[in-house]
Amino acid sequence: MARVKTGPHRRRHHKKILKMTKGQFNSRHRLFRIANEAMLKSLWYSYRDRRNRKRDLRRLWIARINAAARMNGITYSRLIHKMKQADIQLNRKMLADLAVRDPQAFAAVVEKAQAS
Repeated sequence: MARVKTGPHRRRHHKKILKMTKGQFNSRHRLFRIANEAMLKSLWYSYRDRRNRKRDLRRLWIARINAAARMNGITYSRLIHKMKQADIQLNRKMLADLAVRDPQAFAAVVEKAQAS
């Protein structure tokens, strides 16, 4: 079998990595070895943070619901408990949206939950 050298393939690979790190500072977009490390780290961060974003948004929704619930005279945990008892099936994302955009509708949900 003939010997195969990696000239064109390696150049294509290096160009691909350097293209991915375009916009990074200093050597991180100029030198292959450092750019490769930066690219691997950035891909790892993006994978991790796609999951963390869901966690962060849920925390934000809960904080908004709690603030709106306290303005209506009830705590977050009591509101969620009473909503489950009253079989009101609104998720936290929708509740937070109601709390921010339509406080009257949120107050109606709270009243209905407390009435049960």
